[in-house]
Amino acid sequence: MVDFKKLSTQAKDLVEKRGGTDSLKRDAAELGEIAKGKGSLSEKAKAAAAALKEPGSEEPAKAAAAAPAADAAPKPDRAAPSPHGDELTADDVERKAERRKERAERKAERNDPAA
Repeated sequence: MVDFKKLSTQAKDLVEKRGGTDSLKRDAAELGEIAKGKGSLSEKAKAAAAALKEPGSEEPAKAAAAAPAADAAPKPDRAAPSPHGDELTADDVERKAERRKERAERKAERNDPAA
């Protein structure tokens, strides 16, 4: 059985240890800025972990600014030759498109609420 009074007391102690509710609000704002910022998920996670080491930092997103920016590389063209040297023929591209269409139709059938 869970002792909610003990759990509540522990939570209050932790909040006070980290600097109170104002500190928690600053931490939440900082984490929000990191989450909205640029970078991969792993970079954001590292920045968030670094930000939480200092409770209620007065300099929000300092850790987010330190995170390296992710490359905004374009997505590869599915019809383009693969980087492994295999060139796709027109038939290959057509077969791939047909398979994608079939998979989409099967998925739509599974998710159809009328069925």
